[in-house]
Amino acid sequence: MNPSDTLRFALDDRINDVPVGLGHVPLYLLVQFPNEVQEFLKGSGKDVDPKQVMIAIEPGSLTIVASGLLAAASLWADVGLLQDSSALGLLDPKRAAIIEGWQAAARKNPHRSYTLADSNHALKARVDSKSDFRNRIEAAWMPVEKFLRGMVVDMGGSAQPNIHLRLDSGKTLIVAATQQLIADEEKNRLYRPALLHVQAEENLKTGELRNLALLAFAASPSRWDEAEFDKLVQKGTQAWADVPDNWLEDLRSSHA
Repeated sequence: MNPSDTLRFALDDRINDVPVGLGHVPLYLLVQFPNEVQEFLKGSGKDVDPKQVMIAIEPGSLTIVASGLLAAASLWADVGLLQDSSALGLLDPKRAAIIEGWQAAARKNPHRSYTLADSNHALKARVDSKSDFRNRIEAAWMPVEKFLRGMVVDMGGSAQPNIHLRLDSGKTLIVAATQQLIADEEKNRLYRPALLHVQAEENLKTGELRNLALLAFAASPSRWDEAEFDKLVQKGTQAWADVPDNWLEDLRSSHA
């Protein structure tokens, strides 16, 4: 496939039974649609710099023609994937999210449609109320064992005991546990840092974890102790106090 330099984005709709165009467009659409076009062009990899993209606004429907895209390899690969409506899961996640949003908007409004096409119309995709863009490719989940560090903010439960672990990122994970594991824990873990050894399923594409289960509370690796380090330095300094500063040079010269 030879990529084009331009990509045309068109939004068609009817508001109060009048076609949407430059002379008749809701303010929110005038702001929202160009932002969505920009996000689609950028994607997650950002192989398109919006500052370098020139656009033309065409009459008729709300249409944006972006140029300067010849080197945007991942963009054109994703546009090619849109020729298969079942391959949405293979797209860059940000571009897939835009298509999903357009699909949802079109299903709520049968007059709404979105069209993408290159300059030769060799690549063209239309999103409307009848299209069915979705991910039919199941995500690959693999069983894993991991060590997770965070703050225990809740633990216990009678029917389904679990531990709520708040990670450094601020995200809280719910880890299933047995009553026995929690009962056997001698330390008070609540509102304290902890290192959990868990089993889970990990999404190979996103890294998301699901079905977490506690295997054990792991012993945290030793932390940096500055006071202990200072003691060791002092001890070493005393041990080497009677050794002259030039001992290494003397040792080398004796073997010369």
